[in-house]
Amino acid sequence: MLGNRSWDDWIAQYSSSHQHPVNRVCHTIGIPLIVLSLLFFLVTAFVHRVWPIAVGLFVIGWIFQFVGHAFEGKPPEFFSDWRFLLVGTRWWAAKVRGKA
Repeated sequence: MLGNRSWDDWIAQYSSSHQHPVNRVCHTIGIPLIVLSLLFFLVTAFVHRVWPIAVGLFVIGWIFQFVGHAFEGKPPEFFSDWRFLLVGTRWWAAKVRGKA
């Protein structure tokens, strides 16, 4: 799945296309909102009242992503390779640990 590249290589490429400070802040907020929304979607299988929260978090998270890319002036990496959808989450985790 990683295409003979390490996670460090993927994260380095992701980081290089996310240099603008506003974009980085937007992704720092948006990525966890999207991940949280996916967790809420899983819960909706059991609690049907939660899905509006999941949809709201998902939409708001993606708004943050695209606003950030407007400041960056570049399209999201996942437009060229879907695997960057997973890399973004790893980038966020590395950023939280101070490694991105």
